[in-house]
Amino acid sequence: MVVEDDADLRLALTTELTGAGLRVDAAADLAGAAEALARADYDCVVFDRMLPDGDSVVEVHRRRQRGWAVPVLFLTARDSVADRLAGFAHGGDDYLVKPFAVAELTARVLALARRAGTGRPSVLRHADLEVDSARREVRRAGVLLSLTAKEFAVLEYLIARPDQAVGRDELIEHCWDSSTDPMSNVVDVVVRRLRAKLRGPELIIAVRGRGYRLAGPGEATR
Repeated sequence: MVVEDDADLRLALTTELTGAGLRVDAAADLAGAAEALARADYDCVVFDRMLPDGDSVVEVHRRRQRGWAVPVLFLTARDSVADRLAGFAHGGDDYLVKPFAVAELTARVLALARRAGTGRPSVLRHADLEVDSARREVRRAGVLLSLTAKEFAVLEYLIARPDQAVGRDELIEHCWDSSTDPMSNVVDVVVRRLRAKLRGPELIIAVRGRGYRLAGPGEATR
């Protein structure tokens, strides 16, 4: 989640992080962040320091005292050593001073998200498919494939649940942002492109009335 009161910067960060394959929610103040945090779990939260309704350091410190463990990256125009140390002392995991390169922020967020305690390895394998979450690379039978951010996100979500049928609504919830129409065919379009890029034997199977899953041993077909 990105919590930033500057609308242009909030949009730029959301666009960049979404392009990196993350599902991103955004808020303009601490109140909006609290509402989002109450209804969803996040792998990382980017907080601007000074928001219209308070200093996010105070909010993060309060949550840390209650055991909240989500990685946090603070954004701020305050560049003194004392300010940076205060951010870390009150529960921040990383600290980036404005102005900054959006690409650098994206790299830091991805690193924090991988550290979020999911307990799964960075490289996931299924049959001859290999998904490297750290490098954001996919190989089939040792051949490196070129996937879009959304194709990678959907495939990564499926391979993390190899024996589970995943519904379209669940894929939209985890791989797209909250503005995506759940009635749209975006999931089917991405799966169709994935199947073409993965080639045969077919690995992604449609489960009638339930969604998609990866083929089990001996189940893949051409």
